[in-house]
Amino acid sequence: MLNTTDLLDANEALFNQGKLRIVAPLFRDYGGNTQFSGVISTLKIFEDNTLVREMLGEPGEGRILVIDGGGSLRCALLGDQLGAIAVKNRWSGLVIYGAIRDAAEIAKLPLGVKALNTYPLKSLKRGLGDKNIAVRFAEVTFTPGEWLYADLDGIIVSSVPLSH
Repeated sequence: MLNTTDLLDANEALFNQGKLRIVAPLFRDYGGNTQFSGVISTLKIFEDNTLVREMLGEPGEGRILVIDGGGSLRCALLGDQLGAIAVKNRWSGLVIYGAIRDAAEIAKLPLGVKALNTYPLKSLKRGLGDKNIAVRFAEVTFTPGEWLYADLDGIIVSSVPLSH
C-alpha cells in the first residue's frame, strides 16, 4: 500500500488539475488499520445509524464507507458491533464526519476508521438518510466510485486509481 505523501508527490499533475483532492485535517484515527484505501460508497445521515448497519451488512469488497453525519458529536454513528460487521463483510474502512463509540474495541479491528471524535451515546434508529450520493465535508466532495487513500498523514480523494 502506498502512503498519501508518496501518492501526492507522484501525481502532482492530477492534484493541479483538481482530480486529486486533500481532505481537511479534521479526523482522528481509531481503527486497527491506520493505512487503508478503496472505492468510495457514501451515506448522508444525521444522528441515525440505521443505514450504516444496512450498508455494512453488504459485501464491502474492499470499499470505503464515507459517512456525512453532519459533523454531529451528539451521538455515535459507529460502535464495535458495526465495526465487526464491517470486518466480516470485507470493508476496508470508514471515514465518518461525526462520532464513534467503543474506541478501544474498534482499535483492535483490522479496519480503517477515521472520525471526528468519540461519544458514548448510541444514535437514533429512524432509517432516514441517503445512500450513494455525492456528499461534501472537510473541503472535499466525495463521489461514489472515486478512490480514497488514508493514512496517518491524512486523506486524499482521486477521480482515478493512483499508482506510485
